[in-house]
Amino acid sequence: MKFTDFDFDQRLIDGIEASNYNEATPVQEQVIPLVLAGRDVIASAQTGTGKTAAFLLPLINNIISSPLNQHSITALVIVPTRELAIQIAQHMEGLSYFTSVSSIAVYGGGDGNAFIQEKKALSAGADVVICTPGKMLAHINMGYVKFQGLKYLILDEADRMLDMGFYDDIMRIIGALPAKRQNLLFSATMPHKIREMARRILHQPAEINISISKPNEKITQLAYVVYDTQKIPLVKHLLMQKTFSSVLIFCSSKNSVKELNRELKRTKLAVDEIHSDLEQDKREEVLMHFKSGRLQVLVATDILSRGIDIDNIGLVLNYDVPHDGEDYVHRIGRTARAAAEGTAITFVSVKEQRKFATIEKLLGKPVPKEVVPEQFGEAPAYTPSTFVPRETGSKHGKKPMHFHRNPPARKPS
Repeated sequence: MKFTDFDFDQRLIDGIEASNYNEATPVQEQVIPLVLAGRDVIASAQTGTGKTAAFLLPLINNIISSPLNQHSITALVIVPTRELAIQIAQHMEGLSYFTSVSSIAVYGGGDGNAFIQEKKALSAGADVVICTPGKMLAHINMGYVKFQGLKYLILDEADRMLDMGFYDDIMRIIGALPAKRQNLLFSATMPHKIREMARRILHQPAEINISISKPNEKITQLAYVVYDTQKIPLVKHLLMQKTFSSVLIFCSSKNSVKELNRELKRTKLAVDEIHSDLEQDKREEVLMHFKSGRLQVLVATDILSRGIDIDNIGLVLNYDVPHDGEDYVHRIGRTARAAAEGTAITFVSVKEQRKFATIEKLLGKPVPKEVVPEQFGEAPAYTPSTFVPRETGSKHGKKPMHFHRNPPARKPS
């Protein structure tokens, strides 16, 4: 289905074409007509399905087409992380480039100038505000946020926001909004707590299910069963053996990210790290360098597992086994985007074997296990269904050796 089939305003069509959007994805085909018709929507849709454009496009079109309260926020998009807020704001800027629709991202970690800009937009009115819950609630508590003309509320990655403990903040924000509004809720999964929240927020919603339960078939999935002490030397070995367009490595903790980044820098690789200890300016700078290709390797916590929109990642490496199958699909889904092929490698330690077996059950098939090169010492067997001893290095007690889419065309001057 072409985007011209939705009968969008020509100014929005210009932005769509400049952003190199062509065919609508399944979630866009189903969600866009519902939003244009004024329906509330609850959609199960993961990153990579096109859900961001599924709500931004009809939102922009409705704002263009309807008389607005110039001194109020028209639409509020609530997301779990500053990275996702920034990314959606960038999509918004590109798609609305040829319109007069205004938008701003509101998130923590900025400086005094960012706060002043946010306060001005929230008090004077803006068409679309994309925010994280905590920062928006802080502004609301100061008493100047203008919601009286708000018409749209969008909750993106609602399951992740609840996992991060934002339920109370979200409900406080919603308590400050007009009761009459259109509501859209997007979530990768639909556990009971999401459906309970949906019942409190949405009015007779249409339900869409575009959840991707299995990874892209173009992703080559591999796993190495290792001891913890073998992980860093094996990462170095893999990155030296083959050159990938770019490499995204996920670790389960900030300490692991920092340690691995230090070790990889010693190999002279173009590598950097992203985690919540970094100031926002630094995180944006690192991500920009990775997107532009100045960095070959990015080591990150799960802060980047959802929402990062980079089309040329050749390898996703799970330094630690993800928490569950959904997280696994999100992580490895960062590769093999935009019709490309990609590789996903997971390191499975002794204590992570049962967790990885659960992920394989979700996938419906085992992930092929590669042989750990013998120079790194003996590796553990993969026996997730049996009792496994506490990891001490090896069964002999000897530890192994250490070792964006193209931007829109500019307006004519």
